[in-house]
Amino acid sequence: MHFIRVTTIAVFSAGTLLLSGCAQPQAKTAGGPPVTPVTVAKVMQESVPSEQRVVGTVEASSIVQVKSQIAGQLERVGFTEGQNVNKGDLLFVVDRRPYEEALRQAKAAVSRDRAQIAQAEASLARDSAQARFAESDAARYAELSKEGLASKSQYDQSRATFDVSRESARATQATIDSGKAALEADIAAVGAAELNLSYCQITAPISGRTGNLLVHAGNLVKVNDVPLVVIHQVSPIFVNFSVPEQHLSAIRRLSAGHKLPVRVYTQDNPDRFAQGDLAVIDNTVDSNTGTIHLKAEFANQDRMLWPGQFVTVVLTLDTIQNAAVVPAVAVQAGQQGQFVYVVTADNKAEMRPVTVGRTFGEKTIIDKGVAPGDTVVIDGQLRLFPGAQVQAVDASKTQAGKL
Repeated sequence: MHFIRVTTIAVFSAGTLLLSGCAQPQAKTAGGPPVTPVTVAKVMQESVPSEQRVVGTVEASSIVQVKSQIAGQLERVGFTEGQNVNKGDLLFVVDRRPYEEALRQAKAAVSRDRAQIAQAEASLARDSAQARFAESDAARYAELSKEGLASKSQYDQSRATFDVSRESARATQATIDSGKAALEADIAAVGAAELNLSYCQITAPISGRTGNLLVHAGNLVKVNDVPLVVIHQVSPIFVNFSVPEQHLSAIRRLSAGHKLPVRVYTQDNPDRFAQGDLAVIDNTVDSNTGTIHLKAEFANQDRMLWPGQFVTVVLTLDTIQNAAVVPAVAVQAGQQGQFVYVVTADNKAEMRPVTVGRTFGEKTIIDKGVAPGDTVVIDGQLRLFPGAQVQAVDASKTQAGKL
């Protein structure tokens, strides 16, 4: 009996100590609920441009395959592969000697024609003089024949001499006309020979960037055969992209009044962008994808964009006025949809369902749920619950916006 009594007292004493230990934390929290520190930011009212963000591809504004317009041996290449060239820069030189010889022959033919024409004109002057003398002689014999002072045979002979002289002059005139026609043809041949000689120097038809050299010096080239090099004009440059067809009416309406601005971001440098304008709206909607094809033009003076490159395209449409904007990190996803924690005037957390609009950069437009001036939690949401007491710290007073 004595042993059992002692044990009972020991158990009672241990239970008393346990109960007193459990009651101690409740005393610490008896003064009020715990306070949760959070980082907050104000809901701002901003004018936000309505934008479409899609993937696009870069396209050269002009692509030219440089070919030879004459046949011959390629003597020299005047550029290096991948070099930027300006319109009119020398690219290739074709052997000039055959075309110089052809030009000399054409000029010699012109000189011959002119000499022949001069000779024929001298003959015409002689024949014309003889024809005039024969004409006067025939007229004199005609008068003498009437008076019986000359025989009819003498008159007939003078008349025949006049006819021969006249026809001889006409033949000489025909020779002159033929010579002049030959001269015109040979002058044209000189022009063609000079043109072919000029083709021996192949220049850049546009300003742009050359690609790989496709035909090397020493090879024979043919007229309009394989390309010697391909030039891409990269300034200005185009970007092709497509947007959903439901935006077509807005794009057409807005582009009728002014050029729509387009920004392009590259994958290797997402913080830098090129600014351009919408240049082309395709005339049909792609029925397979339900999109409309667009093309924007960029000056590309700094060669930021490159043909064939994939880029992120941002097309700016209307501007949303007086939009409620919050930091994107404030929006949370729950079982009932998206929500934010709003800090009330008595520093309590209120879960507020929201309708989210477009996200741009690190900000999100809230279409419904909060108003400009509300205070939302942007860091510490995982420790919150509706009605939780919070200690709000403004994001501008914390390092990188976090506690």
